[in-house]
Amino acid sequence: MIHRFTLRIYYEDTDLAGIVYYANYLKFIERARTEWVRELGIDQLALKRETGRVFAVRRIEADYLAPACFDDVIEVHSSPIAISSARITLRQEIFRSETRLFSALATLVCLDAKGRPQRLPQALSALADTLQG
Repeated sequence: MIHRFTLRIYYEDTDLAGIVYYANYLKFIERARTEWVRELGIDQLALKRETGRVFAVRRIEADYLAPACFDDVIEVHSSPIAISSARITLRQEIFRSETRLFSALATLVCLDAKGRPQRLPQALSALADTLQG
């Protein structure tokens, strides 16, 4: 299961050379994760309001493979690779056409307001079965 999120690179995303500033790749994959969770039917504001649960990034392992530049159209691919009761790991890759520009493993945890681990929402934990099958 691969979620795809498309966006265009704007001038504000780049450095003086017109190349995407490295930290912005993390923003791009964050946006893609947010849209993926939304498409799964999870309203993160309602989740926080009703249960106190939020998602937090625990770990990012990133490889910068090729530069994206001003006005490029890129696509972020996100796919879950491991899910436990309170944690999910996603492979996230950024492409320009067929060229892979960036690759990351993002580990997210579900926490309560005090930072204690909580169970993932059902829509995410249900994906564990699809990974094993």
